[in-house]
Amino acid sequence: MNKVSVVTTLMRVVLGIVFLVHGISKLQMGLANVEAWFSSIGIPGFMAYGAAMLELAGGVLLIIGFGTRTVSLLFALMMVGAVVTVKWPAGLMGSDQMPGYELELGLFMIALYLSVSEAHAWSIDGVIAKKRAASIKS
Repeated sequence: MNKVSVVTTLMRVVLGIVFLVHGISKLQMGLANVEAWFSSIGIPGFMAYGAAMLELAGGVLLIIGFGTRTVSLLFALMMVGAVVTVKWPAGLMGSDQMPGYELELGLFMIALYLSVSEAHAWSIDGVIAKKRAASIKS
């Protein structure tokens, strides 16, 4: 395993943990409260449930390395949505009233990288890719 594989694996696992914790936080706040907050900022309330489920399930999937490209692309799109609908007015660094979108930008870039990177050994995706390659050779 080379350095790029190690760093990519760490990025995948850490991104998964970050989103999993955000999903758990939404559950702890109560999804009805998250739905009300989404509605108050002009986002359809039902999307709170989709965001929470994506964060929970997608976080776990990234941690184990299954469906990494698809989940990462969904997270990248989610971060674009967060910036455009909520964070853009505050700017990159934010203001006294609201944090900026620097975190979302960082998460977007990690997710974007993972959405185009190759499957690595320390993932279920990597195991599947290795088995496919072996079956093609035989």
